[in-house]
Amino acid sequence: MFKKGLIFFGGCFLLSFLLIGAGPSQAKTIDLTYSTFFPATHTHTLLSIEWGKEIEKRTKGAVKVTMFPGATLTPANQSYDGVVKGISDIAMSVFSYTSGRFPLMEVIDMPLGYKNGLQSTRLCNAVYKKFQPKELDDVKVMYLHGHGPGILHTKKPVQKLEDLKGMKIRCTGTTAKLVTHLGGSPVAMPQTETYDALQKGVVEGVMNPFEALKGWKIAEVIKSTTMNYGSAYSMAFFVVMNKKKWDSLPKDVQAVIEQVNEEWIEKTGQAWDDIDKGGMEFTKAKGNQVISLSPQEDARWAQLAQPILAEYVQAMKGKGIPGEEALKFCQDWLKKNP
Repeated sequence: MFKKGLIFFGGCFLLSFLLIGAGPSQAKTIDLTYSTFFPATHTHTLLSIEWGKEIEKRTKGAVKVTMFPGATLTPANQSYDGVVKGISDIAMSVFSYTSGRFPLMEVIDMPLGYKNGLQSTRLCNAVYKKFQPKELDDVKVMYLHGHGPGILHTKKPVQKLEDLKGMKIRCTGTTAKLVTHLGGSPVAMPQTETYDALQKGVVEGVMNPFEALKGWKIAEVIKSTTMNYGSAYSMAFFVVMNKKKWDSLPKDVQAVIEQVNEEWIEKTGQAWDDIDKGGMEFTKAKGNQVISLSPQEDARWAQLAQPILAEYVQAMKGKGIPGEEALKFCQDWLKKNP
């Protein structure tokens, strides 16, 4: 009897030991890497870190997100493919950095006269949810966002269209068309190269939201901003995850991430507006000029931008993409959501 009890006790002890040993592997942390081209100190890097921390908190430490800012893991124009290939699990970048790759989402970049970043961010996600473009089928979309009104910043004042004629303006993707239609000379390059290009005189200006004047220190290498809001554009940003990585996550973890994503749409849109205000204050503190166009002059700029919309619709027809429907959706949405 004593022998049987000893064997039973020993078996229980061994089973307990094995179960305890199995615990850590069952509760192994899910490590996710996140690549962004924004500098380490930029608001959107900090907000992305907060996104990861919030997921870590709500999953009780089951998920940990490690940020790689400043394009240290993948360059801005390779971040999307980096996610597809698994170089990073998650990435944030700009659709138009690979011009033509995301044709339907280019509708966001049109000069639609955006008023603020929260508006453009909400529209980005509304377009994605409405059209579910196949161009994003090879990733899991976390959320999208768009910056505040993209306007002109130059080394010398531009008070009317004639002042812009022939000026070399840094731009990217569809904003190159806007520069061309306004009479400037577009020079395509990623944001990460813009400061040096302005400083060295490779370009004479840039199309950007106000936030870049502080966040990328562009106010140090320009002298003037022209508030051409009638022809203001935005650019759509993506936050995407590797599809296999997403599919491998437990359902409860996926549910947490989806919930945080929805909250970050609003947080990110508001952040764009907050840093736009900071950018304006920063450039004024540098002694730079901020020029408000007269309604008549602003209308001239807006009128010259209109053919870009027709060009987009025509180009999409050739690709079998509902560009006309997408553009009308955006225009109607903006009227209802000023």
